[in-house]
Formats: sequence, structure tokens, C-alpha cells
Amino acid sequence: MMLGDVDLGSALRTLALFTATAVAEIVGCYLPWLWLKKNGSVWLLLPAAASLALFVWLLTLHPQASGRVYAAYGGVYVSVAILWLWAVDAIKPAPADWIGMGLCLAGMAVIMFGPRSV
Repeated sequence: MMLGDVDLGSALRTLALFTATAVAEIVGCYLPWLWLKKNGSVWLLLPAAASLALFVWLLTLHPQASGRVYAAYGGVYVSVAILWLWAVDAIKPAPADWIGMGLCLAGMAVIMFGPRSV
């Protein structure tokens, strides 16, 4: 299905890939935080390293130019981090958090799916 010049299936795959990438990055950073700040086991560093390696590999799967991918990924990362705050840290997002998420996702969509003159 096409939405303007954007294939909806492709857009959903991109969003899913960005989401998986964000989760891998957050897990890779959260586990060492548990070890350092919450007296977690040093063994948390092994899955953290694997998660960060997965994060890097997932970033390479995007067909767009790397700079564009990194810029757009940031919008999804911010949104996933707010959802992580809610799901893992049990802190309910404030209305401003939801608005910020919407703005970040809108920015990601413009960067990834906006028309290109070149």
C-alpha cells in the first residue's frame, strides 16, 4: 500500500527495525547501569555487550545513507526510551513526554520518508 510516495510496508519495516535497534541499545546500556548502580552481577556485562553488538549490526541493515539513518533513528530511540521508562522503571510518562514522542516520531518520518530532490 502506498501513502503518497511512501510504501506503507516499507515504512512499517523501517519503524520496526528502528524499534528493535533502540531496544538493543537500551538493554546494552541498562544492564551495565544495573551492575554499577544497583549492585547487579558482573555477569550482566556479557548480555550487555551482545546487545550492543546487535545494536550496531541492526544499524547496518538500513538501506539509506548512514547519516540520515542515525538522525532518524534518534527520534525512535527517544520514543522507545520513554516507553522503557514506563514499562521497566514504572514511571508513567507525563503529557509533555507524549508530545515530545510525537514530535520525535514526526521528525523521524520527515527525515526517512520525505521527498528527495537528488
